[in-house]
Order: sequence, then C-alpha cells, then structure tokens
Amino acid sequence: MMRYQNVLFDLDGTLTDPKIGITKSVQYALAKFGIHEPDLTKLEFFIGPPLQNTFMETYSFSSDKAWKAVEYYREYFRDHGIYENKLYGGMLEVLELLRSQGRTLFVATSKPSVFAHMILSHFQMDSFFTFVSGAELDGTRSDKSEIIKHIIDNYRLDPSDTVMIGDRKHDLIGAHNNNVHSIAVSFGYGSEEELMAADPTYLIHTVQELLQSFSMVEV
Repeated sequence: MMRYQNVLFDLDGTLTDPKIGITKSVQYALAKFGIHEPDLTKLEFFIGPPLQNTFMETYSFSSDKAWKAVEYYREYFRDHGIYENKLYGGMLEVLELLRSQGRTLFVATSKPSVFAHMILSHFQMDSFFTFVSGAELDGTRSDKSEIIKHIIDNYRLDPSDTVMIGDRKHDLIGAHNNNVHSIAVSFGYGSEEELMAADPTYLIHTVQELLQSFSMVEV
C-alpha cells in the first residue's frame, strides 16, 4: 500500500499533540489585546495553520496587529508552551519502522524551524529526519505548499515517490499543489469532514493504523 520512498510529516497534531502549549500561548497573546478566552478547547483551531493568518481571519486583526500577536505568542511559547506537548503513543514505532525500511523522512511544518528542531530534540526524534522544513521567524515560508516545495527542490525528490502525512487541510492542499500523494490522519486536529474535503489519497484514523499501513509492504 505505502510504497513511497520519501515520507514527509507535519509536526503539530501529527507527530505530537501540542494542544496545551499552543492554546495557552494563544490565550496569552490574546490577553495582551484584552481578549480573554478561558476555554482552551475553543482555541484548538490555531493548531496547524500559520498563526498570523489565523489571528487575522478569526479576530479581524490587521497584518501588523496579527504579527504583534505572534510575537506575544512566542513570549510564552519559547519558555513554556514548547514543552507543554506530548508525543503520540506509537509514533516512535512508526518512525523506527520507516527508518528500518530505508525510507527517507522529513518534517514539513508551518512552525518556525528553530522551534521544530527544539521539539524534535526534546522528544529524541531528531535523528529520524534528514531535514526539517519550517517557517522563518520573520513569517516567510509559512505556507505549507512552499514548505513542501522547499524539501522537494532541495533534495530533488520524485513527487511520485513522495507522500505527505498531516492532520489539517493545509497539509493536504500543500501536497496536491506539489503533485504529492497525501495521508490524512484524523487523530490530530482536523475534522474528518475537513480532511475529506481536501481529497487526501488515504485517510488514517489511528497511529496503529498508520503503522500497519507501512508494515504491509517492503520498500
């Protein structure tokens, strides 16, 4: 089933469950503007998409105000939120299997690369990945299509032998825009309705199902 040599993983909601850290960081940033949201579950939609865009789309912030919100977000995130995170059970087994099969693994995330590296190191996952493609701290290259293209171009990957795994529509749209197949995982933060609307190649419901899918064939 899963024949691909190159496997790209989203980070938040795919490799790890970052709910507490991200939502608390957003809560902190919003409070700076007098917006108080005590229910963290109401901020889950921030997990995955570029932060600046989400502040603008949800709270009608101007571009400058949204960027200031991102800066406030990072004040909390870099010291606290980055570690209010947990690895999905079974995900290390998935990575170990893929490495044992000789596949090449990448991370494609809208999170700034510097934070992505810190998280991967914290969970001792960094050795599995050939390269981490993320956003820059100044907000450039935050679109998932650009992030995936950056990997494909730099490593001269064959799109037909590459697959993107992610939990939000942005991951799947980014894959489509780069002629790459996609695996939508519903154990993250995108609803099944959101994921299916983006027309993924496959839909996977659990980490165990993901493991079994890659176990079915030898590379």
